[in-house]
Amino acid sequence: MRPLHITTPLLPHDALSASLGKAVLLKLESLQPSGSFKLRGIGRLCQRAMEAGTRQFICPSGGNAGFAAAVAGRALGVPTTIVVPHSTPESVRRQIAALGASVVVHGAVWDEANEEALRRCGTGEATYVPPFDHPDIWDGNATLIDEAVAQTEDGFDVVVCAVGGGGLMCGVMEGLHRNKLAHVPVIAVETEGAASLHAAVNADKLVTLPAITTIATTLGAKRVAPAAFEWTRRHVVHSVTVSDTQALDSCLQFADDLRILVEPACGAALAVAYQGLDVLAPYRRPLLVVCGGIAVDLAKLVTWREEQASRRAIARDVPAGP
Repeated sequence: MRPLHITTPLLPHDALSASLGKAVLLKLESLQPSGSFKLRGIGRLCQRAMEAGTRQFICPSGGNAGFAAAVAGRALGVPTTIVVPHSTPESVRRQIAALGASVVVHGAVWDEANEEALRRCGTGEATYVPPFDHPDIWDGNATLIDEAVAQTEDGFDVVVCAVGGGGLMCGVMEGLHRNKLAHVPVIAVETEGAASLHAAVNADKLVTLPAITTIATTLGAKRVAPAAFEWTRRHVVHSVTVSDTQALDSCLQFADDLRILVEPACGAALAVAYQGLDVLAPYRRPLLVVCGGIAVDLAKLVTWREEQASRRAIARDVPAGP
């Protein structure tokens, strides 16, 4: 069966390359039919489930994974239900429903929506479609590295990707290893309010965050997938964090440079280059995974940026304690 995802362009970012003195490469996953890389892995999982005889897909996600599952369900002709928490914006619910998927609102946060999705899968007739934690998802996501290897003659010496639950990172790792690129490091980027991988690396064990406090809500996994953490023990991974402001600034600059809108979650990875972080210094040909995201428009980016500026101004005006 043909994949549901498309082969996305690999483009040089000439302006960044000139300013950094590097050959910066962009893998434009924002151009997938689902608006993000998610269709690679979730599409593969759904196709294999359909071949095994599933009658329904149920996915707990109020964001890109849910949208990808809805795209896959429509393409495969399989009824699809997306269980979203109340925190999911109405605009995202409408986008998912417009694809023909049933949208069920349950719980205040993703964890509660996930419990409802698992309950609905209890009969055995429906396939549970997780947002990031499944071998089929990692296998599908690895295809972006397969493509990148074929698309560049000179290769790349580091991969920069955002990390939420770790599905993209696991796919990148699988792709590197199956293309004999186990020596190529990965820069794994999180925003400061959702850094579950960073916390796990520092503690040398899986850590559950008490809360998600970032504007990049699609990176909001309180606990990274165990497989993603295990990769840090057998592959060179530089775990770094950026602020919401750095992520948003990078989104806006990227929109100016490429005329492409991406979520702050994607902006976190772009910030490594746009902010000139030291972690990138040793590398000459970085590959940036532009993971995309549907929950964004220009007005949102501007509003979020203004909110960040306001918070910083308030913080500066608060007098120091005794």
